[in-house]
Amino acid sequence: MKLLENISLKPYNTFGIDVPARRMAVLEPGDDPSQLLPVVHGRYFVLGAGSDVVFTRAYDGTVVRLDDVHNVTRIGDGMVRAWGGMTMDRLIEWTLQHDLYGAENLSAIPGTVGAAAVQNVGAYGVEAKDVIANVEAYDLQQGAMCSFTAEECRFAYRDSMFKHNPGRYVVLWVTFRLSSDFVPNLSYKALADVPHATAQQMRQSITDLRWSKLPRPEEHGSAGSFFKNPVVDEATYLGIKEKYPDMPEAHPTAMAMYKLSAGWLIDRAGWKGHTQGGAGVWPKNALVLYNTGVCTGDEVTALAGEIVDDVHAKFGITLIPEAIMV
Repeated sequence: MKLLENISLKPYNTFGIDVPARRMAVLEPGDDPSQLLPVVHGRYFVLGAGSDVVFTRAYDGTVVRLDDVHNVTRIGDGMVRAWGGMTMDRLIEWTLQHDLYGAENLSAIPGTVGAAAVQNVGAYGVEAKDVIANVEAYDLQQGAMCSFTAEECRFAYRDSMFKHNPGRYVVLWVTFRLSSDFVPNLSYKALADVPHATAQQMRQSITDLRWSKLPRPEEHGSAGSFFKNPVVDEATYLGIKEKYPDMPEAHPTAMAMYKLSAGWLIDRAGWKGHTQGGAGVWPKNALVLYNTGVCTGDEVTALAGEIVDDVHAKFGITLIPEAIMV
């Protein structure tokens, strides 16, 4: 395990916010995770690729992260075990090179394998839970390794049992169940006409589509989709639809609830393209807040708060950030 003192977190968060951390502990595959126990007394934060984090001030504690190294093994028919610190996109590239399919709709997401399990990331009709078979994590409270089936992870929309126990688990390994047959998942409306003759073509189409709507990390810092899509009951959905006929159609989820487009609500409230201080709302996608140059975490949270208040005032819906403010 590597220990780094007084380190800038700018390279470790995709928003590009420059704040220092008192200490960073970095685990590599093969390290004994119990080495973390002496350094996580007091304040600590488990960090993935920093693609869903907004640092608002200097972190006076220990940041725990996994080294971003390529470590993935095929362990059975369609099963692969991947190191939690490698990026999901790198893993998907590897799976397609080895004729394993099912995760390609998650291409170009900047987060790590471990964070994908914590967050149950999703994109273009697929969620991490659809391909995760097992999660191995180190329990910092009990000081022991533990293993969870997908069912035990209690995955839900952008949620898992790990999110309900913040800081307790460090996800070290994730096992994915994939298929040797490529069947393109075109359930997401925007994919209806994309090229998909092969899995590689499908992956490229999704990557192109993603970057046509989102800021590229090397050009503008962001945390991707900043807010969750709100889920409302039928009466609320129909009431908004009657008042705003241009609202995209929403389809019922479990128990006749409806998932609305947070991006549309923010756009309809007039925030798309708005900037204040160093933070802004992406001109091509109102769901994304971004760094216009050199922004602070406080500027991001202030902008997010004003958007939440305004959307609630106009539609009676409270948006919940997907990004984590630290």
